[in-house]
Amino acid sequence: MLENPTLAVLGAGSWGTALAALTARNGVPTRLWGRDATALVAMAESRRNQRYLPDLELPAELRYESDLAAALRGAEVVLIVVPSHAFAAMLDDIAPLLEPHATIAWATKGFEPGTGRFLHELVQERLPGRAAAVVTGPSFAREVAAGLPSAVTVHSDDDAFAHQIASLLHAPNFRAYSGSDVLGAELGGAMKNVLAVATGVADGMALGLNARAGLITRGMNEMLRLGVALGARPETLMGLSGLGDLVLTCTGDLSRNRRLGLALGRGQAIDEAVREIGQVVESVVTADEVTRLATKHGLDLPISSGVRAVLHGEVTPAEGLKALMSREQKPEYPQGLFGPNL
Repeated sequence: MLENPTLAVLGAGSWGTALAALTARNGVPTRLWGRDATALVAMAESRRNQRYLPDLELPAELRYESDLAAALRGAEVVLIVVPSHAFAAMLDDIAPLLEPHATIAWATKGFEPGTGRFLHELVQERLPGRAAAVVTGPSFAREVAAGLPSAVTVHSDDDAFAHQIASLLHAPNFRAYSGSDVLGAELGGAMKNVLAVATGVADGMALGLNARAGLITRGMNEMLRLGVALGARPETLMGLSGLGDLVLTCTGDLSRNRRLGLALGRGQAIDEAVREIGQVVESVVTADEVTRLATKHGLDLPISSGVRAVLHGEVTPAEGLKALMSREQKPEYPQGLFGPNL
């Protein structure tokens, strides 16, 4: 693997822009691709992403490209940073354009809508034989862009490739760890969005800090139990990709999913809340997929299924809360940490 490869970052939203700026400042030859050619020209001229990160001055070394073939030409590493609903189409678009030796990483969180498949499964299906890695963890784009201390983790079946991607990202205020549990890392990054809606609803209803702590803890339990059923390692979910991202997303108001929960808890309609947020809110789709996986594995995940019901308008937030609080009393761990009746 090349020590300082050319990197193509696909997706010029807040997270893609922040990561491209980070790697360019690290001395990595970086190209940022986006679909909006006019916006990219404006970014190149002003060195600002006025829509998503207006306060970030982009490094002079960063290059911009609206032509996908040109962005991928000569790129040894491709980092995909698009919403999960656009991920499969992005893979199909780049498949015929990739260099033979190009490797793939992604900083997208979520599942394939409608199937519940993990994103690494789509990569294996559409781009077989290529080294692949997921970048995930507790990282608001705005704080990374501002140079505030942050930490992520990079997981791959190929240890050397995970280390390479982590090295490209690692910086004085940005720690990048590595691991080999791709499924666990992806599950944590996706499922925390659903649980963030739950804590947002509770805070929007002014239920207090005790309720928030209870939801985070029991939500973490749901994440662990589903992860173990799917074959993830518990230590992965107790790390940056699971617990770390869960705490950040459930407590930080920069989280779109938490803000959606806050709006719902205050009585706002979901369509209006999503429109006001103005960006993709992954939990709306992810809640369906988490519930689908839980049903497949015979798991009762009351917080996640309650969020799904609220998002679909089947129950109000108050009714969802009542259903949670009226569940029968039971031991915290009746059959061990991962017992089926928790």
